[in-house]
Amino acid sequence: MSRSSSAPTPTSQTHRIRRLPLAGALRLGAPSDIWFKPSTSVVVSTAMPNVTLLLLGRLDLVLYTMAGSLCALFAHNVPYAARARTLARVVLGMLAGVAVALVTASLTHSAVVLVTVGALLAAAQKALCDASRIGPPGNIIFTFISSASLFTPQTLGQVPGHLALAAGAGAVAWLVGMAPVLVRPHGPERRATARALNAVAAYAATRGTGPDHERARAGAAGAVHAAWQCLLSAGARNPVRHSLERLVVRAEVTLAAPAATDPAQLRAWAHELRGNRPVPHPVGLDRGDADELLGVRAGLEAHGRPLWRLIGPGSPLLPIALRTAVGCALAGYVSLALGIGLPFWALVTAASLYQANMTLSWSRGVQRVVGNLAGVLVFALIAPLAHLNQAALVVCCLACNFVAEALAARNYWLCSVFVTPMALMITELAHFQQPGELILDRVVDTLTGAAVGIVAALAVTNRRVGDQLQRALDTTDAARDRAESVLAADRPDPRTLETARRRLTAALVELRAGADAAAGEWWQRALPEERLVRTERAGHRTLAATIRRQGLHSGERLNVEGARA
Repeated sequence: MSRSSSAPTPTSQTHRIRRLPLAGALRLGAPSDIWFKPSTSVVVSTAMPNVTLLLLGRLDLVLYTMAGSLCALFAHNVPYAARARTLARVVLGMLAGVAVALVTASLTHSAVVLVTVGALLAAAQKALCDASRIGPPGNIIFTFISSASLFTPQTLGQVPGHLALAAGAGAVAWLVGMAPVLVRPHGPERRATARALNAVAAYAATRGTGPDHERARAGAAGAVHAAWQCLLSAGARNPVRHSLERLVVRAEVTLAAPAATDPAQLRAWAHELRGNRPVPHPVGLDRGDADELLGVRAGLEAHGRPLWRLIGPGSPLLPIALRTAVGCALAGYVSLALGIGLPFWALVTAASLYQANMTLSWSRGVQRVVGNLAGVLVFALIAPLAHLNQAALVVCCLACNFVAEALAARNYWLCSVFVTPMALMITELAHFQQPGELILDRVVDTLTGAAVGIVAALAVTNRRVGDQLQRALDTTDAARDRAESVLAADRPDPRTLETARRRLTAALVELRAGADAAAGEWWQRALPEERLVRTERAGHRTLAATIRRQGLHSGERLNVEGARA
């Protein structure tokens, strides 16, 4: 197949400075399909140690148990076999950050040193969370807890006991996160498959035409790739997983022939995956055909790069980590210069801004400011109720925590409206404070952290995203060449063809992610947009050809003969 395409492509832009828009930053998105899971998990894992400390009259220790309890927010989309490992790593990572913070707090009272250590911890947490793709809520939870620990008076002798409290609460969070396996053991895989079916149905509804079909196709390919990653991390294969694999195969067939598929059927299958109902069986695709199509026994395991390579020299994550370090440090120093008692608010605000590119960071800054300013108003309204007694304070914290996580998927600013009063009330669990002082400090630190954080992001440019995009283009071209060479054979080995298709699929997903990241960086050389469009279109054509060839080889009637591109 030729590298050229007769379809028109946009001309590469020549300007280097991109606008930082306001429109859309506060727009609400769709609610998460599992919004109640992180909300319920964090409330349960937090309530148990908090109520215990309340009964013991030791709510002054709640910061340390919160360090472990908040780990329950992670890994809700991960199959339970992998979730056990992921949650364990989250707890260990949290303990490591808290240990560094507590030891530092016990050795020095210098606010400048504490801010500096907090900024370095925030940068390390940002890099590790991005490299490991841990998912929401990402690094901000680690940074919030470690920064708060830095400014909590300590002695070296108290550190082991405080870490033991965090570890105990972390163990509770692990159990809470794993508990749903008893009720719905295949829930994460079912949801991932349903998301893939719905995304592919949206693409099929475009019939391969229209202004949005390219974006819909990229989204569908990403959802299918994510479904496979989920299935491949689910542990031993079983009948349920076999059935889910067949559905994902059907989704891949639709990617090859969107006009030959009924989107309503795909959505109906996705709907049937709710609960523990039997997994639907696509007509005309039995297990033997699926195994041959998938090449499962040829080794379709997830191939991950070592973590140290993802954050090593030349990594595009390093400029983001540098932004985080510089922005957090400067925000903390400015807060100190303004005479704020606890500059970790400004530090955490700055840390929360930094996303994959400058445009997303700018939007997060707008969301953070709006959410925090509205949040202090909510705190002012509920403070009289929360100050009735310590039990009321604990209940208000839990309620705000639940609502915040329930709204997190809608928009970050809406989540911040309830995170802000929760965070303020956590500082009062040891003893009540004047609401006016807390509100003033939080407003000043929010504005300081957001302003200084954005300035630091503008100053620390990320030119490496352009290099990353070039590498992704080269990788996709190489994967496409390999797939085409396999297709050129008279009777290609199905396992070899499957491996080539997997590599091309992963390359296309990474290419789209790299293109989105590069397009949002404000100071960047002109992107190779013409080559990007050609490579994506050609890659998806080749991907469709491999699916059709696999269907023909297995004797499977995939109804795509009339959809050849």
